[in-house]
Order: sequence, then structure tokens, then C-alpha cells
Amino acid sequence: MTKPDEPSPTTVVWFRRDLRVHDHPALTAAAIHGAVAPLFVLDPAILRGRFASPNRTWFLLGAIDSLGIALAARGARLSIRVGRPVDVVPAFARDVAASRVALSRDYTPFGRRRDAAVARALQRDGVEVVAEPGLLVHEPESMLTDAGRPSRVFTPFLRRWMAADPRDVLPAPRYLRPSIDPGGPTLPFASGDIGDLDVVARLGTEPPTADPAALPRTGEEAARDRLDAWLAAGPHGGPAGYASRRDRLDDAGGTSRLGPDLRFGLLSPIEIVTRVLSADGASVGSRRFVSELAWRDFYAHVLFHDPDLAHSPFQRRFASVAWPGGSLGDPPTDPIGAGAADAWRAGRTGFPIVDAGMRQLLATGYLHNRARMIVASFLSKDLLIDWRVGEAHFMRHLLDGDPASNLGGWQWAASVGTDAQPYFRVFNPVTQAERFDPDGDYVRRWVPELRRVPLARLQAPWTMTSDEQIRADCRIGTDYPAPIVDHAAARVRAIAWFRDQGSAPPG
Repeated sequence: MTKPDEPSPTTVVWFRRDLRVHDHPALTAAAIHGAVAPLFVLDPAILRGRFASPNRTWFLLGAIDSLGIALAARGARLSIRVGRPVDVVPAFARDVAASRVALSRDYTPFGRRRDAAVARALQRDGVEVVAEPGLLVHEPESMLTDAGRPSRVFTPFLRRWMAADPRDVLPAPRYLRPSIDPGGPTLPFASGDIGDLDVVARLGTEPPTADPAALPRTGEEAARDRLDAWLAAGPHGGPAGYASRRDRLDDAGGTSRLGPDLRFGLLSPIEIVTRVLSADGASVGSRRFVSELAWRDFYAHVLFHDPDLAHSPFQRRFASVAWPGGSLGDPPTDPIGAGAADAWRAGRTGFPIVDAGMRQLLATGYLHNRARMIVASFLSKDLLIDWRVGEAHFMRHLLDGDPASNLGGWQWAASVGTDAQPYFRVFNPVTQAERFDPDGDYVRRWVPELRRVPLARLQAPWTMTSDEQIRADCRIGTDYPAPIVDHAAARVRAIAWFRDQGSAPPG
């Protein structure tokens, strides 16, 4: 216990993917320990690295601004520094005379290497590092099998995950004792306009690729508003309606849209699980929604236990395979692949449901989960293009682009990952569209060239006669592209190719 005339011990709380004050174990522990010196480091390795994303940078800056306001209301000043954390964090700890640095655990290979390097530098200065949970519902070490091994199959993982009790949700600290003022910048974009292009330019990043009008409000307060609204959405939306509406591409309340909030830790996953189950824990929809958060943990755990997955598929025999449709840096070896990746990225494949999804992603930084599966299957199966091409494109544009979840999802779709979709399961874009966009609203919104095409022809517009094309004001090959591949033939080709790579036969 600190005596009144003794200086309070100071803890640096180093924020990263945990930009909130509610249910934040590292922040809560620091507040109990003594004075708090909050810090955020804008790391060029992330802002301009392998998976740099102008959309996520925009969202991040707004979240930092919101965090600074919330911390200031509790008495602490958020300091912003730009540079390598291994240099910045120890220097900041010296500036505020800190004896400890508290942080939320990061489970990615990049994050673990960074944190280990920072911890070594701090320990040379005699500064303790305290890593707390906060990004996942359950920690990777707690979900091992009875044999003490990591889970590689989702269904038994889910049973273990659902049976385990999460930690209690922590309230936001009411007061934070301030540390020595470290000086230097706090919020370099404190004008309140996080979209200020001058700010983005000074950080050496690009403006958002999405339409600014389509981007969501950012920050913890906005995230909590979204969660509250979704929980109160009524019987046809929110958790109660999740099981029946989650795959509908028109997305009228069927999904929570909390992905970016989880990605940047504006909401605690444990608080989300607790509130969903407390509000409607008996419903099929609520439990199905919670199981989707288990997928998020599952992919994070798999990558934690096998960090080589950051660059290689779980099924290692595919690590050096030459994909016929091409890969990152490797041209295609068959005619179908020529220009196909660019057509896929631009939403010009001639398959309306694929093009609608890709255009939604470009315009908004968001893509419905069902659409993610459809476009991923099309790239990796119909076009036989390396899944890493899709992984990189998603990570550039998605607001919720998460290294583990994006990696796991792409490897699942391409039949090269853990718990992967069987290689012989190739999504049919037309039947997927008829099932999950039955009224055509999703396609008409994102592919306006097709807005006058009759519903019976909408998902396969190349089947229109010449007269129908004239009446719909949509000439295939002129106003809207013809399909870049024959799906039936592509499916046969994909199954044969995967068999040649040594995939097991059905059954």
C-alpha cells in the first residue's frame, strides 16, 4: 500500500488492439496498482507493412481519438508516439518513471515477436512487463485436448469452448491516477475530424479506399451503441433472428456488424458473449451467434500454436504447389487465369453474386460472411487462383481484417486449412444467389447494370435472349461482362486438380 507522502508507482498501459476502457484487464490492474500512463504507438511496420489497409488505419485513428477522450474523462492522458515499439515503449517508460508496462496479450506471430523484443528491452531497464487477457474469450493454453494438444477440428473445440466459464466482465475504471506528464504529442488529430486527409498524409498512409459515407462511426462509444441496438433489434433481428437470417445477403438486421469493433477491441468478446447469453441465452440464434465467436477464438488459437501458418497452409503439401490460375508474384499457367484475378478484384467476373460481393467490399470495407465464402470459393475453385491472392485483397480492404480469422477463412474456402471445406465442395454462384439473395436486392444494389433484369434471369443474366437484353437495357459483353469461366466445367477441373495434389476422395 502506498503511503500518502510516497510517489505512486506508475504503470504504462500500452494499448494496441484493445482500444476501450470497459472490461480491460490490463487497464483495471494498472489502475489498482497506482498511477497510469496510457500509450499508443503508431507502428510503421503495421501502417505500411504487408497487410497495410487505408480503411483500417482510418478506423484505428478514430478509435484512438475516442479512447483518448474516455481516458481523459477518467483523469489520464493518452500519449501518442510514432516509431518502432522496441524503441518507443522503453523510452516512454523512462519518461514517466514507470516500474511496469501492462498490455493485452497479442497472439499473432508478428505481435508475439514484437512483444518479446519490447519485453527484453524493458527488462534491461528493470521494468516489469505484465501481459493480461482481453482479446479472446478463452486463452489458447486453456483449450487443449485431453491429450494436451491444440485442437485442429472445430466441433470438439466448440464443445470444450462452450463448456468453459469465461472470466468475469470488468467495469470501466471510474478514476485513473495520472502519471508524470511525459510531454510530447497526445492526439495529433484532436480536431475531431479523423478523416482529415492531412493527418493521413502526415502518417505516410493513404486515404480510405472505401466511400467515406459508407464507413461506420468508430470508437468505443459507437461500438457500444451498435451492440445495444443489435441486442434490442426484436424477434426478426438481433440474436433471436440470427440463426434464420444470418446468411441473407440483404443483411436487414441479420448480422451484428460488430466485426471491426472486435478487430480493434472496442468491445470485449467476453462482454458480448455474456450480454447475448444473458439477454436470450436459450434461443437457437443466440447460441449460433456465440459459436461464431468461438470460430474467432479457434482461428486465433490455431495460429498461436502453429505460427508458420502465417505464410503456409495448414495442409503443407499445398505450400509449394503452383496454382494454375496464378499466385502472388507468379503468373497463371492456363488461359483462364489471364486477367481473372483483376476481374475478380474489380467485381467484373460476369457472375452477379460474386461481383456484388466484391463491389460491396471495395465501396464499404465490409463484406457479408456468406458473400466472403462465395467469392473465396470462386477465386480458389472456379479460377484455381492461389488463396493468398484473396487473403491479401481482403486484408487491404476489410475494416475487420484480422490476420488469424482471414487466414483461417481463406484456407477453409480453398480446402487447404484445418477443418477445411472438402475440396469437392465448390460453391455454385447461381444457386448460392438464388438461396441467399432470393429477391435479388443485394445484386441490384451493388450491380446496378442489372437493375432492370427480370428476377428469373438476374443471377444468370447471360441466359437472357437478345430481346430480353434489349428490354433490360443490359447487353451481355457490353453493359455487363459475360462469365469469365463456365462454372460446370470449372468445377470438374477443380476437383480433378485437387485430386492430383493428393487430396483424399469423398467419403
